[in-house]
Formats: sequence, structure tokens, C-alpha cells
Amino acid sequence: MTPQSSHTLTEKYRREHSPSFDDIIFTRRDFLQRTGMGFGALSLASLFGINPGAAIGASTSPTDPVPNGPLAPKKPHFPAKAKAVIHLFASGGPSQVDTWDPKPELTKYNDKTIPGHDGLAFGSPFEFTKSGKSGVEVSSAFPMLGTVIDEIAVVRSLWTDIPAHEVAQRFMHTGALQLPKPSMGSWTVYGLGTENQNMPGFITLGGAPEWRQASFLPGVYQGCNVNYNTKMDLDDVIMNIKNQFTPMDRQRRELNLVKQLNEEYTRTLQKDAQFEARIESFEMAFKMQTEATDAFDISKESAATRELYGNTDTGSKLLIARRLVERGVRFVQVDVGSWDHHGDLARALKAKAGEIDGPAAALIKDLKQKGLLDSTLIIWGGEFGRTVTRDRNGSAVPGRDHNGRAMVAWMAGGGVKGGTTYGSTDEFGARAVENKVHIHDLHATILALLGFDHTKLTYRYNGRDFRFTDNFGNVVKDLIA
Repeated sequence: MTPQSSHTLTEKYRREHSPSFDDIIFTRRDFLQRTGMGFGALSLASLFGINPGAAIGASTSPTDPVPNGPLAPKKPHFPAKAKAVIHLFASGGPSQVDTWDPKPELTKYNDKTIPGHDGLAFGSPFEFTKSGKSGVEVSSAFPMLGTVIDEIAVVRSLWTDIPAHEVAQRFMHTGALQLPKPSMGSWTVYGLGTENQNMPGFITLGGAPEWRQASFLPGVYQGCNVNYNTKMDLDDVIMNIKNQFTPMDRQRRELNLVKQLNEEYTRTLQKDAQFEARIESFEMAFKMQTEATDAFDISKESAATRELYGNTDTGSKLLIARRLVERGVRFVQVDVGSWDHHGDLARALKAKAGEIDGPAAALIKDLKQKGLLDSTLIIWGGEFGRTVTRDRNGSAVPGRDHNGRAMVAWMAGGGVKGGTTYGSTDEFGARAVENKVHIHDLHATILALLGFDHTKLTYRYNGRDFRFTDNFGNVVKDLIA
């Protein structure tokens, strides 16, 4: 076949794309065939309350709430103890016997073999003292948290399935070992919505993307990550939120037009979850201009409050967590990690505990003083525990290896029975033995504090109903006040 010359192709293009009488003169049948689908669209518009003749970008307040939107506040299954959550995730796996599970028997066996264990026993280098009116024993690594122990419930019998960092972290956040599933914060906002329509319902301060994923839930429930540190300029905390070139009213009109075009695409072509999530992200970014920067401006707090939390990145993040909850954000997660102490544990754990001890105690005191502690659930813990035998890992000073059979967590506020401990490990702290609490049990208890029957908070995806606790889990009622 002989190729056509460029001149011939140009003439062909002009002929096919030039106006002709056939384009403007047609029969009544041709007219109906070409425009008939539009009548159905007009009827559909009226069903949804849309006025096709209304001006594009009609007047809308920049911060108008969306009472029926996906983030609108929702009622739980039953009256909730907690209305918001602050999750302090100690990634790396804190040692239970050095933090919240004292084992004097382990100390007696220090540097000796333990029946049923390989290696030499490693007694804790930290002392435990009974604190508060409740007399709960607190490690010397946490002197400030000892002053608020009567607000804290310690779970000493927690356990997980696989003591590998990535898998165990996924399990703690999503209730799944392998499949990508929604995170705890996403489930919370999906179930309860959020009180502030101008801020994301789920905000994370650091941490891995998997910890804040919405997975198959609509993208609006995805966690919004903010890489905050005290040295950052406020305008750099959340990049590209403020538009320096276009006034708010014009931005609103532009977004209204984009939203209208996007909705038309959805109606006429297909419904796309990622596309809808993008629309919601445009709206949220616009609304955040009015409140996001203010929420991260801790200079508006008194000098006494800032001093209470401490002038550190961790202290500032926990103060911001309080400011976010105060503004109606439903779920805030703060990464307070680096607890993977295979070597030099005595020094490294003391330093890490010192970073969180004062700020966490300040958070509890501050929320209580503001009348927010009863409605705010604070959770601290990692993805697994540690062994009770020595692990030098190439270091001359010992640490501890991974252990999924015994781990510890604590909760405060939000309907938790403070000044209590629940469950126990064996005499050395190596394995949960009494009132064992699986990760699914912990998740079920958290949802119960938020007002949910964990078996009924579900989302249908791919032909089946999914839930946060997978297919089992029991509420630990003794932890609830």
C-alpha cells in the first residue's frame, strides 16, 4: 500500500473537519437522535435537586459545612465513652519488663539460664515503684507518668501473632497480617465522621503510609500526614494549602466549577472511588486554609503550657495533638518510635522513655484540666514486646530480641478504668498467661469505647463485609469504667 503524501492528508483533514450543510440541516428524527439523551439528564438533575439553569460557581461560603457529606458527624451503635482518639505509637517494640510489667524473679536469675529459655536472663536495669493512690508499679524510666498513673490502665497480657516489625505494625494498625486493609483511624472516622468539616478527621504526625491508609474505604477517610517539627515555618507545615495569588471567593467559584464537571463525569461515564477522593481532597485543602495553620501554631499557647509539654519535637507534637482534638479532629496519631533496643538497652530505653514521659503526662494533665480527658482516649504501645534473655546483636552491652508472646500497652481517658492493671505474664515476663489480650481484643475494646459493636461496624467490599477485627475479638470489659 502506497503511503499518502502529506499534502493529500492535509486536504483530507480539512475536508473532514470543515463545516458542511449536513451539520446544521437535519431532520426531526436526526435531531432527537442527537439530543435525546439530554432529556434524561435533565430529569436526573431534578431528582438530585440540581438546577441546570443555575450559574456555575454560585455563591457558597468558603467554610460552608456539608451536613450530609462523608465526614459529617454520625451516631455510634450505643452511647460512646470516647469521642476522639490520640494514638501514641511506640514503633520498634518496647520491652514490657522494663516499662510496665515488673518481674523481680527475672532479676534474681540475672546472667543465669532460665528453665525453658535459651540464653542468659537479663534482669531489668530499672526499678519499679508503687505510685498514685492505686499503687500501680511504675518503672523508674517513667517518673512523670507515675504522677498520673491513677488515670492509666495498663494491659500486661497483650500478645500478637508474628514478631516481625513490618507485619506486626500492619497488624496493630489495620488488624491484618498480609492484606492491605483500612487503618484504625480510617475505621474510626468512617464510623463517627468528624466534628470539624474544615479539617481532616484523621491526622498523623509522622509514621509510615500504611499506618494511615484507607484501603478499600473511600479515600476521604485516609489519614492526612503532617511532617511537623518545631523548627519549621508555619506556612511549610502543610505545603501548598494557602493560595497566595487567588482570593478565597474566586477559589470557591473555581472549585464549584471543577466539582460540577467532576460530578457530571461521574454521572455520565462511571463512578470512580479514586476520582471522588480527589474531589474531596480539593475541597478539604480549600477549607483547611482557614484553620490548619492556626491549629499548628503552638505560640498561641501560654508559656506555662508549652513548658509543661517541654520544648522538644515530641512535646510539641503532643501539644498539637491536644489542639487538634480540641478543634474537633476525630483521630490523631503521633509516631513516638525507635524502641528497637537489641543492644545497649539500659541507656537507649532510658533516653527514649525520657522523650515521651513528660509530654505524655502533660497531655493527660492538660486534657483533664480542660475537661477533655473523659472524652479523649489516649493509647500508648508498640507492635510487639521483647525477650527476657540477653541479645547483644554485636554490641558489648546487652539488649533484647523480638517477642510476640508478651507485650504491653496502656490507655487513659475516654472511659478507661484508670489506676488498674489487666492480665499478667509468666514469672519472667516472657509469655502472656492470665486474661490474655490478643490484638483483635484490643481493637474490639477501642471500638467499644467509641460506641461500636465491632462485629457490626462493617464495609462491603469485593462481595463480602469487612470489619476492623477481621472475624474474631472480644471486648475487655474490665478495662472500661
